[in-house]
Amino acid sequence: MYVQAEIRKNIIADSNANVPLEEFDWSDYCGNNVKKEEREREKISALYNEHLTNINEYDLLRGKITKILDKEIVVDINFKYEGIIPLSEFRDHLNIKVGDLIYVMVEKREYKGQLILSHRKANILLAWKRAKEAYNKKEIITGKIIGRTKGGLIVKILTHIEAFMPGSQISHNPLSDFDAFFTDSYNKTMELKIIKINDKLKNVVVSHKALIEEDIEKQKKEFMADLKPGKVVLATVKNITNYGAFCDLGGINGLIHHTDISWKRINHPSEVLKVNQEIKVVILNFNEEKNRIQLGMKQIVSHPWNSLNENIKVGDRVKGQIKAITEYGAFVEIENFTGIEALLHVSEMSWDKRLRRAKDLVKIDETVECVILTLDRNERKMSLGMKQLTHDPWIYIQKKYPVGSKHTRIIRSFTNYGVSVYLEKGIEGMVYKSDLSWDKKIKHASELFKIGDSIETVVLEFNQNKKRIIMGHKQINKNPWEYSEKKYIVGSVHTGKVIDLLEKGATVQLEDKNVKAFMPLHVLEQENVKKYKQIFCKIIEFHNKLRKIVISPISLSKEEEKKHIKKITKKQHVDKFTLGDLG
Repeated sequence: MYVQAEIRKNIIADSNANVPLEEFDWSDYCGNNVKKEEREREKISALYNEHLTNINEYDLLRGKITKILDKEIVVDINFKYEGIIPLSEFRDHLNIKVGDLIYVMVEKREYKGQLILSHRKANILLAWKRAKEAYNKKEIITGKIIGRTKGGLIVKILTHIEAFMPGSQISHNPLSDFDAFFTDSYNKTMELKIIKINDKLKNVVVSHKALIEEDIEKQKKEFMADLKPGKVVLATVKNITNYGAFCDLGGINGLIHHTDISWKRINHPSEVLKVNQEIKVVILNFNEEKNRIQLGMKQIVSHPWNSLNENIKVGDRVKGQIKAITEYGAFVEIENFTGIEALLHVSEMSWDKRLRRAKDLVKIDETVECVILTLDRNERKMSLGMKQLTHDPWIYIQKKYPVGSKHTRIIRSFTNYGVSVYLEKGIEGMVYKSDLSWDKKIKHASELFKIGDSIETVVLEFNQNKKRIIMGHKQINKNPWEYSEKKYIVGSVHTGKVIDLLEKGATVQLEDKNVKAFMPLHVLEQENVKKYKQIFCKIIEFHNKLRKIVISPISLSKEEEKKHIKKITKKQHVDKFTLGDLG
């Protein structure tokens, strides 16, 4: 408007210019004045257009309210024409008045030049501009919860934008009751951060959790800066596992391992702790890089071993309760000294060596009486024994089972290395498989015996300290190989019986039943030897250490056969041969 006034002023000034009458030429004035006015109009139009705002649809402008009518508001935006806004857009702003400056958006321009403006859409554009700025600068904004939708909440931010807050972004901890939270929070404001914005789809995602996590991170840094081993702090139990409990130290998590909960033996942390329980803990260790904090509870109180009576010593009898049973023994909590446990090894429970599992003799929570075997106050270790309360049967047993004595007993069990023989209560003897037979190579004792069989034995070794009796079965008879070397000389002739045919030859039982020889396949095929056939043979190899004899069948005349059989029968009792057997 200022530009128009200045132009009018210039026109009037030009029209009032003093011209002498004698110099005035009307015809010249009429012709020239028309041209001059045209030039002035063009000048005025150019000057006016130069000072006007260049208007396009969707432009965001600032204007002044000039009129408030019944259904619309007139706004001057420094253009040829004033713009109008429906009054309905101001229903929430009833205190507007002429002269107020407001933001408007150009919606459209009518054919006569009239501008249709929108104050509401201008505010939305401004809100989006502010939202982008807040997102880029990571600023904190406020929002009002106005509704709920699938997966989260609808939040009004910056007055004009409806944003989405996922359920996972509401709180640092998962909500236990989403419905209750919405009911309590409806129409209430909360601080938020914009974590995602899509200008094309006009989508905004906000988070309250992000602010909480920032506060937690700040608290973490402050807490970690003041953190040191030995410091006692308050903590809240948040989660209990088999191996310990996770605690909240005020935004920072720490772990109490189950072995650091109590000086007493516990099977599970839930025996002592509950979720949401507030406890005192001591910082044991922490890793600043990984934000891992190791906590302890039992370290706050004195160690139970500090209360152990100074008069207690090795050899004393004590009572206690079985607290744990393992493969190798049991742990006993000493009576009147809570938290002090001693090991009762399975080998110290009974003199009976058949007892190999602690659970076969004791039970959890059972009260037992024991003798202290070892006591180390510095290492805080104690071992106990139960069998020491009774007499050791091995003290009196050596006279009953001296080396060389023979005993017939029942086979109790098999082992990988032999058989266990029951002698009497708490006493067993061991027969190694190498002592079961002089001539058979045995892989397992079950090849010769069954559990429950009677077996003849002789005591080979008695070890009082190791409480071990070694016995033999083959030693009941003399070792046939002790005299075989003199009898079965290479080149000598003997009788034998084919007892087994093998892939590589045959096994032949010689005159002594415990002595067997091997006949190679090539001579076996030549002589057409069959199983159980009685033969004459010649010794071609003798290996005493290997206990191996190799033979070859031979043919004798009838007269030589009779002489040989007669010679054998004079030396020992053998099965009677007939000429038919050898033919």
